[in-house]
Amino acid sequence: MKCNFTTSSTTHHTSFFKKHKNVNSQNPCSPSPPPSPHPPPKNPNKTHKTHLLQTITMSQIIPILNPNRIPSTPQNPCQNPLRSPPFHPKFRGKTVVVKYGGAAMKSESLQASVIADLVLLSCIGLRIVFVHGGGPEINSWLNRLNIEPNFLNGLRVTDALTMEIVSMVLVGKVNKHLVGLINKAGGTAVGLCGTDGRIFTAIPSPNADKLGFVGEISSVDTSVLRTLVSDNLIPVIASVAADGTGQSYNINADTAAGELAAALGAEKLLLLTDVAGILEDKEDVGSLVKEIDVKGVRKMMDDGKIAGGMIPKVNCCVKALANGVKTASIIDGRLEHSLLLEVLTDGGAGTMITG
Repeated sequence: MKCNFTTSSTTHHTSFFKKHKNVNSQNPCSPSPPPSPHPPPKNPNKTHKTHLLQTITMSQIIPILNPNRIPSTPQNPCQNPLRSPPFHPKFRGKTVVVKYGGAAMKSESLQASVIADLVLLSCIGLRIVFVHGGGPEINSWLNRLNIEPNFLNGLRVTDALTMEIVSMVLVGKVNKHLVGLINKAGGTAVGLCGTDGRIFTAIPSPNADKLGFVGEISSVDTSVLRTLVSDNLIPVIASVAADGTGQSYNINADTAAGELAAALGAEKLLLLTDVAGILEDKEDVGSLVKEIDVKGVRKMMDDGKIAGGMIPKVNCCVKALANGVKTASIIDGRLEHSLLLEVLTDGGAGTMITG
């Protein structure tokens, strides 16, 4: 099994990996210890993870992270005198919340890329929580039923019938489809929505008279999620929640991810978008801001450099950072393996915002 992790030398993001000169027991490349005369009982989750490591070959991952890397020798794929020492996951066991949507949800190839990234990151020890919306799929089903989608300031106007369709599509179709893809890729996912385990308790939006059943999050309960991630499972959460009476509400998926990241004390919040990230010049895709702090982001908003649909995403990140999340990134979901690039390399795949 090839299991050499490496990162590019580009500077910007703080890497999730640091070098260790000696291979230790947490590195999959370490020589296996002699078998114990009294082996412990098998743990199904650990057995599954071992199988998963065997199905993901590093020959598929290395070109993404560093195309110029010299491959390991056939005699011993874990050692190569021309490469740097093995990397140890600095944030093994830390929580990363990923919000999934946009182009990465529309394209089958990008969808497969995101799922593969999630499974790999879970495999190497990160605790992944996956939050999703599903706007295009909702629109498709509304059109099939001859219902015209209606938006106000970027938010879906959600009457009772639309809310029923939103629940059916997000919870019953999109959520279970994503769970199936993750399981097929070798992970173990559990499909949920905000109502399950009272993960989210919703309240009506201040503009409820115009927006209908569009809600905001009044409280978060992470009990169910902590149990799942501690067992190496991947929670997949649809952005639908209920209030104290059981009335369902449509919740913005970015908002849901940000609130969840804060409640979990996540190391990182990742928002997949349809743009490269925050641009210094909105008309110049080459002016990507790789890293910026909250003060810098607020100045860019004051200067009008951050506008339109980017404002709520940035505000979501700023709020998450204020509530204890270490870093928040707005990354390009149109780029294949953008999650791996953001987490495992210094160059990243978008804009990282720090507190």
